[in-house]
Amino acid sequence: MNADAQREAVYGAPPEMLEVRDDLTPMLSQYADLCAEHDDAVVLFQVGDFYEAFCGAAEAVARTCEVTLTQREDSTGTWPMAGIPIDNAAGYLERLLDAGYRVALAEQVEDAEEASGLVDRAVTQLITPGTVVDEELLDAGRATYLGAVARGGGDVESRDSDAEDDADTYGLAVVDVSTGECLVTGADRALALEELERLAPAELVVGPDCDLPDLSFDPMETPFEPGAFDADAARETLSAYAPRPDAVVESDAELRAVGAALAYAEYAQGDSTLEYVTRVTRFDPREFLQLDATAIRSLELFESRSARAGSTLFSVLDETACALGRRRLEAWLRRPLVDRDEIEARLDAVDALCDGALARADLREHLSSVYDLERLVARVSRERADARDLRSLKTTLDRVPKVREALAGTGSDLLADLRDSLDELEDVRDLVGDAIVSDPPQEITEGGVIADGFDAELDDIRGTAEAGREWVSNLEAREQERTGIDSLEVGYNQVHGYYIEVTNPNLDRVPDDYRRRQTLKNSERFYTPELKEREDEILRASDRADALEYDLFCEVRADVATESARIQAVADALADLDVLRTLADVAVANDYARPEFHAAGPTDEHGGIHIDGGRHPVVERAQDEFVPNPADLPRGSVALVTGPNMSGKSTYMRQVALGCVLAQVGSFVPAASARLPVLDRVFTRIGASDDIAGGQSTFMREMSELTEILHNATGDSLVLLDEVGRGTSTADGLAIARAATEFLHDEVGATTLFATHYHDLTDAADDREGVFNLHFTAARRDGEVTFLHSVADGPSSSSYGVEVAQLAGVPASVVARARDLVDETDPESANDTEGDGVAAANGEVAEAAEDGTLAAYVDGLENGHRESESPNRATATTATAEPTPELEAVAEALREADLADTTPLEALNLLSDLKGKLE
Repeated sequence: MNADAQREAVYGAPPEMLEVRDDLTPMLSQYADLCAEHDDAVVLFQVGDFYEAFCGAAEAVARTCEVTLTQREDSTGTWPMAGIPIDNAAGYLERLLDAGYRVALAEQVEDAEEASGLVDRAVTQLITPGTVVDEELLDAGRATYLGAVARGGGDVESRDSDAEDDADTYGLAVVDVSTGECLVTGADRALALEELERLAPAELVVGPDCDLPDLSFDPMETPFEPGAFDADAARETLSAYAPRPDAVVESDAELRAVGAALAYAEYAQGDSTLEYVTRVTRFDPREFLQLDATAIRSLELFESRSARAGSTLFSVLDETACALGRRRLEAWLRRPLVDRDEIEARLDAVDALCDGALARADLREHLSSVYDLERLVARVSRERADARDLRSLKTTLDRVPKVREALAGTGSDLLADLRDSLDELEDVRDLVGDAIVSDPPQEITEGGVIADGFDAELDDIRGTAEAGREWVSNLEAREQERTGIDSLEVGYNQVHGYYIEVTNPNLDRVPDDYRRRQTLKNSERFYTPELKEREDEILRASDRADALEYDLFCEVRADVATESARIQAVADALADLDVLRTLADVAVANDYARPEFHAAGPTDEHGGIHIDGGRHPVVERAQDEFVPNPADLPRGSVALVTGPNMSGKSTYMRQVALGCVLAQVGSFVPAASARLPVLDRVFTRIGASDDIAGGQSTFMREMSELTEILHNATGDSLVLLDEVGRGTSTADGLAIARAATEFLHDEVGATTLFATHYHDLTDAADDREGVFNLHFTAARRDGEVTFLHSVADGPSSSSYGVEVAQLAGVPASVVARARDLVDETDPESANDTEGDGVAAANGEVAEAAEDGTLAAYVDGLENGHRESESPNRATATTATAEPTPELEAVAEALREADLADTTPLEALNLLSDLKGKLE
């Protein structure tokens, strides 16, 4: 039995209980009924202060949560039982969710003291990966989506006119039940699946006839009633959130998807309408830079392939001050813009904040005090918010005027619009401030929540209770005087109420009107008729006050809930502001530059990607030194990048792509300057692994990714290819790589960076004007290679594979034998690696240099930063070129430098002089 089958086996009413159904005790009968009604989850059944499970479910809970498996015995048998404490349930629920279980909470819905017989219970919440709302189960900085996919659709108004189009259309909807965010889109199957993987919902409900492939992420796929996907049922569900459902969606597929998603979310929340879902937003995936799951993974936007902390683009950018901003930053990174005006508006805002250090600091200070408004208002609307939540809401809203003040005069249209959208919500702030005490208790049913002066009736009741307590507090002195017993004390406990305590030696002095209440070892406790009357008066007043306070609190909470849309609009603006401030902070701290965009049409000579001094935003943070490199990629060109492993080819390609992604997010970029096009897609084929379970080899996976690129890339796309064709024979692999290069250049016209060790592939630059070669420089001395990580024009003469093997620690005998075999099979290559020939011509410094690698490093940097004057990117030097007098002078100065006796300041001065000579 697989894991899914094991989980399904514990859902539903226990078979052993059903066998004795008529003889079960009332409580177990109630449990069996609730299990039967919710046969898609483990039912946790409230019994006092615990959630209990029985039979097979109990065994699963005990095993997963590591709690003791006990048993309950009655006349019908012995039932395995396991429970988790309600007050500490979150950790156990998280374990159950992680193990793949859905959990239904069956809670007592009436007061046990008021119940006449069995306490009524009902399932109040279904907890699944996509419907969790408990703060302890949520990641504060990430959206938790429930997704729904439906098939079929066409135009809403003519949805029956074209059955073939209907079948090819897919609808996708996601709902964040914790915040109320609801998104819907529709597209063909391929684009809809790509968007599904980009949004990566934690849980997925799939409509009829939706044949989904294996996904790159692992959502819980939940079966749900097919009727929820019916168009009429979906329209009725959506109408509770949008008065004109057909105006929100553009196809039946979209209607069915969003209707089913909302229906399931309602089911999970106890079949109640989600009042805080105030906007259902439709979007077109083509309105954003399309990054498929492969690109997101290859570029390490959110998850790193290494175990190092902080090694993703998101972690580099995440200087957000609040959870609202952190979730918004992730959303912007997942969906960069393609509208140039919107991009420039964000860049203007970031630019203004870069110039306004004081405004940035003030914004950070104020936003760091902001609570998670989206989830707060969702809890308010679900009637799950307590008094502390309302005070947190007020604390956040109190910051809004200060945020508005910090934005005054920042000089950006977007910042001005965001400032104007910050509703100060004085009515809500005043209501909560007047109604709720500044430091309320956690419980909302035990009083102490409503502030004095808010309600006259409550004040009168409290006055009565306080007068009674004051009478009691004075009773001790009066009775001591009346009885002459100085040790007499007046006290109170929950069991016996108010009492007068007299020690045993003084019992003979007790007045006749004292009534015995409790006997202790060394004393007796009494009450008087007047004290009992006062006690009843105080308790009645306290109970009335507690009940009235609860009613008043619920009224305040309901009033706040009616302003959900206004509060969510403020949350939306605060989230945008936090991200814009974050991008400005990161730009200033890391010396990023504002990118410029050009309209790159098919005949635009100035189109393409032009970056000066580009850097990888993640790698430069992880290393002490980073060598910047330029990128000069005309629109539609193919750059063939060669060089040794570990020299920086993959880093270079990724940094170009990340610069483009950052720019379209609205961020400055890690470079000295950048002129960029607005891309429609970024494709990557970098690295691959096999999928044994799916029956795909590494090479098949590689070819599948290449197929996706060749079919879907356009002239506005950026394509990164790393080692295409390496998983098959050299002849086949080279042929595939050459054909793909020609296709991308001739047919697609996508701007392409292609890293390869096929040196024969570099000949493509001779046949096609838009194909050119780049390589990464290296220096060799005494048989050892130093990688300079600097890009230069032209092809590399060697891949230095044997040297890299030696660096990796391959046994010396194997390395030596490998060198012999290289010499035997390719004597020309061996000659190149020993002399000045092609290696020196391409900027790879030969071992003849007497000064080691420093001169070579300077030469490599010069080659890397030199902008080629040749339109076909031919190498700037040739194998027979004589060194210039300037270079000879620099080399001589380096040879004569006594580095062991040079101070840092002297070294800087020397480098400055050498740079001047080169310039």
